[in-house]
Amino acid sequence: MDLKAIQAALREANLDGWLFYDHHRRDPIAYRVLKINPVMCTRRWYYLIPKEGEPAKLLHRIEAQNLAGLPGAEERYSSWREQREGLSRLLHGKKRVAMQYSALNNIPYVGLVDAGTVELVKTCGVEVVSSAELVQQFEACWSEEQWQSHLAAGQVVHQAVRTAFAAIRDAVRAGKQISEYDVQQEMARFFAAKGLIADEPPCVAVNANTANPHYSPSREASLPIHGGDFVLLDVWGKQNKPGAVYFDITWTGYVGEKVPEQYTKVFEVVREARDTAIILVQKSLQAGRILYGYQVDDAAREVIDGNGYGTFFVHRTGHSIGEDVHGNGANMDNFETHDERRIIARTCFSIEPGIYLHDFGVRSEVNVFTGAREARVTGEIQNEIVPILAAP
Repeated sequence: MDLKAIQAALREANLDGWLFYDHHRRDPIAYRVLKINPVMCTRRWYYLIPKEGEPAKLLHRIEAQNLAGLPGAEERYSSWREQREGLSRLLHGKKRVAMQYSALNNIPYVGLVDAGTVELVKTCGVEVVSSAELVQQFEACWSEEQWQSHLAAGQVVHQAVRTAFAAIRDAVRAGKQISEYDVQQEMARFFAAKGLIADEPPCVAVNANTANPHYSPSREASLPIHGGDFVLLDVWGKQNKPGAVYFDITWTGYVGEKVPEQYTKVFEVVREARDTAIILVQKSLQAGRILYGYQVDDAAREVIDGNGYGTFFVHRTGHSIGEDVHGNGANMDNFETHDERRIIARTCFSIEPGIYLHDFGVRSEVNVFTGAREARVTGEIQNEIVPILAAP
């Protein structure tokens, strides 16, 4: 735990402290930020980091080792009355503290503390505010090693996409059967051979299945792939080592030599929305302007709305990327939620607008990594639908 950095962030945010709380491991953020891993957590614990001075602990007597290794004075309780009295002493003199709470559950990734605990803290005369910006600073900002792991994973992910398109091409040309599931498993084997892991296997979708943003084939339910089919690949993975972060992209292809206009027309709108969002991020950072996640979503959505496809864009423009494929930084979202978190340096997120019609859907996804005054797309950028049967 970087106590000095956390306390500096609290002072900058004009907060009196950051109150961590957990019961039965409901808050994984707390364990990652505090860098602890207790063996058992069947009783409630509290840990307050004040903006100045020494932290303080409140622990149940039968699990008094849960915060071992962390600095700070310790108080123990057994009964619920003792717990409440101890919490009141812990928070004495504090006016505004952050917790893993999100007003109206706008950011569910951070809204981990139950409503009753928030109510209990408020009875101590404390205003509870969201820790979302603090979480982003201490959870979503990458180290140099993580940045390099992302780039390395990206090379393999892009190779897997090319492997998938080649497998489809070779099978169709040879008149052999191949299905969505077959292609998915081919990529999974490629990942294993290259040392990449993922929480779920890649999404391989054909024709009407591409209109379902979270479709994934299985052995029992999988469409065959033929000439003339439209294909969408959503592929994500990370290196199999501690601290590694994800790379996450979506590409589309057509099983033929020339892509029909019905697909290219929609792809061009999606591409324009994607590029508009990327340019907004880049220009804002170059100019030193504060940019919020919801504004990036607005920029992409305006392009799709303006082309008459607004009702067919049914998800946010992008999500934070970290050790989990959906990380704890700002999401590019003013649709599913209103994300007012700032886009800050050394964070990564996807930009992936999509249009999902009744018989097919198009999405184009890239990853964007930010510096202090710049932003870059971290992998290859798809500028046209891949004609899978075209001559190499």
